Amino acid sequence: NYTAAFALADLGRSAVNSTLVVALAVPLTILVASLAGFAMSQLPQRARLMLTLVSFATLMVPVTAVWLPRFVLFKEAGLLDSRLALVVPALGGTSPFFVLLFLWTFLRVPAEVYESARLDGASALRVWAGIAMPLARPTIVAVGMLAFVAYWGNFIDPLLYLRSAEKMTLPYALQILYQLDATNWPLLMAGAVIVTAPVVLVFLVAQRSFLQQFREQGWLGR
Repeated sequence: NYTAAFALADLGRSAVNSTLVVALAVPLTILVASLAGFAMSQLPQRARLMLTLVSFATLMVPVTAVWLPRFVLFKEAGLLDSRLALVVPALGGTSPFFVLLFLWTFLRVPAEVYESARLDGASALRVWAGIAMPLARPTIVAVGMLAFVAYWGNFIDPLLYLRSAEKMTLPYALQILYQLDATNWPLLMAGAVIVTAPVVLVFLVAQRSFLQQFREQGWLGR
């Protein structure tokens, strides 16, 4: 069944496409969200509160509301039928929720730690990279895991922005498999296992790393 699933829906090519998207989108998400969260943590309290409220407000906007504007934007930018269209959301940190996670993490660090680094001549970027990020490793793991699940399981964006079959990702390929033989449940289950197995594996690895980082920082008992 696994061999048939790979042959019928070209799951091998789709797996490569999904891997490429995740390999670009997840690091970009962590980079942008952490930079935004750190910048917000260094703002005066009033400005930080306003941006936090704006972030919460954007979380309440349904994802369907951005489909049409994003489609028009991608069309004007020439990104339709390009794998980059699936990665672009990472340039905005993917979700305000990730930015807020980093913000709350960086706010846990005493302000004196940042201030002492600045007195030693460290720039804001150096403080972020050398102090804030090493202390935020559990959050990095959590955001990376959530971003991986979001991009790996993304079905709507390939459906909206891609046209070429050779550029489709695994969730869309699974739908193609269903359309080809909707009654062959062993074949469909084999395809579903292929799609979900990497997510389960990443979750198990990330969970172990997540708990280990918490123990190293003294947030959990050994």
